[in-house]
Amino acid sequence: MFLQAPQLNLIILTDGIYPIHLGGMQKHSWYLAKSLAALGIKTKVYFPGKESDSQIINNSFSKSEKENLTLIPIAPSPSINFPGHYLLENYLFSKRLLSSLENEDKPVFVYAQGFSAWALLNRRKKLSNLTSTPIGINFHGLEMFQKAPNFKIKLQHLFLRPATKFNIKRADVLFSLGGKLTEIHKKIAPGTAISEIPIGITPDWLISPDALKTNNSKRFVFIGRYERRKGIEELSYVLKTSNHSIDNAEFHFIGPIPENKQIKDLPKVKYYGAINDENRIKEILRNCDVLICPSWSEGMPTVILEAMASGCAIIATDVGAVSEQVDATNGILIEPGNKPELKAAIERMIALPADQLLEMKKASIKRVEEKFLWDKVAELTIAEIKKIIENR
Repeated sequence: MFLQAPQLNLIILTDGIYPIHLGGMQKHSWYLAKSLAALGIKTKVYFPGKESDSQIINNSFSKSEKENLTLIPIAPSPSINFPGHYLLENYLFSKRLLSSLENEDKPVFVYAQGFSAWALLNRRKKLSNLTSTPIGINFHGLEMFQKAPNFKIKLQHLFLRPATKFNIKRADVLFSLGGKLTEIHKKIAPGTAISEIPIGITPDWLISPDALKTNNSKRFVFIGRYERRKGIEELSYVLKTSNHSIDNAEFHFIGPIPENKQIKDLPKVKYYGAINDENRIKEILRNCDVLICPSWSEGMPTVILEAMASGCAIIATDVGAVSEQVDATNGILIEPGNKPELKAAIERMIALPADQLLEMKKASIKRVEEKFLWDKVAELTIAEIKKIIENR
């Protein structure tokens, strides 16, 4: 055990938790709580939901993990449909969450996801049980401070920035996924402590390097929904205008891509639709060679880690913390929105000799094993929290 349970009692505040809520931050909350509990850390998780949700989530934890976990559902904000509803819903939820925290025994640390500590940060000086408790925030991707693909999304980013800055500037420590995200944190809150900790995945994603192979016809895969910031429009454009330079390759798309947005006139393009079965996703990834992640903005995409663990080389945009996952040893980084760079990266992978591609695939697996498994991420998180407490 990394630390004995009595040494730390933590509170995690989150705007959602898997499997009740879907999303990168929500999965992070679930795995973080699970991993901390497995290491013997007493952890309370406040999340939007009801008592029946607690039971569903509890069923996802082992008996020993449950001994260290307490799930506390808070009534979620009512859905409101008007400009700015996302921020208002988050603030109202943080206020309800604060009401529950007022009677909480003093924790040694509060770990907040996104806007969940908004009201707490605003009123902490009035709460005797939490005034001196350090609060750390993980805003994950900070997409509102990254490059926008169009004017509409740029306006959305500008709208979100003031509230995000308010929270970041009042935190005691900022959890960064690394890369360009750390620089964003430094610009917003110079002098505030920053802890760089990646996200993680579970060992069952890992494939043995001995099982790796390369396909005669290189197989590329994209995973994601049809969302402007995901860069699928740039990828589709490159494929449709390739002038036969990609004829000796296959392209696989996993995700809810509308039929009218699918490429119809290329013979080696396959759309699977949305897949919820992780085993099926693993099967497809393990039979592909290269993941393409051409997003305009990201945090640290779990899909890249899953593809790396499955033995894929990576083509990705150099955004967020992607550079922590991908470098020249296991892939190619390009600028967001740069179609010529994307086309050149695909053509380079197609032309790459099989032995060189195999080395890239092996490098992906090795990097996941060394840095991105959840037990390592949890131990790093505990070590950072302990250091923050000791330094106060």
